[in-house]
Amino acid sequence: MLSFVACSFIGNAQTTTPSTPAAPAEKEWDVTMYGFIRTDYIWDTRKSASVRELNLNLYPNDEAKLADGSDKNDVGQSNFLSVVSRLGTKVKGPNVWGAKMSGILEGDFFGNTESSPSSIGMFRLRHAFVNMDWAKSSLTLGQTWYPNFIPECFPGVANFNTGILFNPFGWATQARFKQNLTKQLSIAVTAYKEREFTTNAATDGTTTATQNSATINSSIPTFNGHLQFRSKNWLAGVQFEYKSIQPLTVSNGKMTTEKVTSTSIMGYAKYSNDAFSVKAYGISGGDMSNLVMLGGYVGYTTGTEVQKFEASKTSSFWLDIASNGKKVAPGLFFGMTNNKGTGHTLAAGETAFYYMRGTNLPTAPTRVIDKVIRISGRIDFKQNKFRVSPELEYTSAVWGDLNTNGNGKADANQVTVGNMRAMVSCVYTF
Repeated sequence: MLSFVACSFIGNAQTTTPSTPAAPAEKEWDVTMYGFIRTDYIWDTRKSASVRELNLNLYPNDEAKLADGSDKNDVGQSNFLSVVSRLGTKVKGPNVWGAKMSGILEGDFFGNTESSPSSIGMFRLRHAFVNMDWAKSSLTLGQTWYPNFIPECFPGVANFNTGILFNPFGWATQARFKQNLTKQLSIAVTAYKEREFTTNAATDGTTTATQNSATINSSIPTFNGHLQFRSKNWLAGVQFEYKSIQPLTVSNGKMTTEKVTSTSIMGYAKYSNDAFSVKAYGISGGDMSNLVMLGGYVGYTTGTEVQKFEASKTSSFWLDIASNGKKVAPGLFFGMTNNKGTGHTLAAGETAFYYMRGTNLPTAPTRVIDKVIRISGRIDFKQNKFRVSPELEYTSAVWGDLNTNGNGKADANQVTVGNMRAMVSCVYTF
């Protein structure tokens, strides 16, 4: 009898008070693959400075008159490309020194250099970094966006140029420390070396330099300070950057330590809600060619003296307004950038060497861009993970003769040329 009662009590206890299931063990490692397959259909009305078989257009080429008066750059072009398709891996692992660990390894098939057509379609490294995240601070180590590129605030254009020439672009190997001051305000300090893209290499007719040599020759990295505010609907920030590079170690047969020093300042703001978003960005500074922008630097020498350098200044602004519709989302982009030159005046017997983006020749140029304006309109048609985006984009460039003062500006015989690009981008994301 007692055995029966005991068994009944135990049975009822098990029925009415079930045991709490054990919590699943947290994964020590978590690896996730991501990416997209993309194809772009492109039509241009004029030849333009571009990268990877027209895929990334910068600005329309200057007039180039033939003997009969016709302009050899006034011709249309078109292409189909899938080289921007992307593959990446996100990794999370065990904590280190109390920090949550994560990392990204990402690449695409864009290739590494335009000078070698065989590289187009080859896998290219984009991101390779680890992030250590504490409660109020974080440390990022490796290759990722230049700090001037804001992932939460860049043009939403369909074109793969991502607003290039108006918005900084590229990746750099870096160390970035971020500190959250409040829930909404943070400050970050980044030290980096240029990687992709890079400052123009220098030459004086007797010596040459290779890709990345200007930043490698410098004993100190570029420093960037970034103050950012974020709330539910707003994102805004300001940055200041100091840069010092050394283009040459030998000039005119002599050892040299001449540097190009420059500073830049930028600011941005974004407002977004369920219906639409508005983004704006402005930057002004010297020697920003590594950010795929106009300008760079100019070398000056007299006789057999070593070259001395001055940064060429550039200013840029853009505005992007877009719908946040889940199925159909139109958008409009406007951008403008100006070549401000160096402010230098050639002395008697002094020669200038131009290491700038936006000239008509890689060496001994005679023409340079004064300003570029772009306006584009797009519509994103979205269904699940698939997107089709037709876009019309008009880009105009004002070209002129290089100033005889040697300051890198275009002050004479100015000509405005324009290119209309029609494209359709198809993207399947996974």
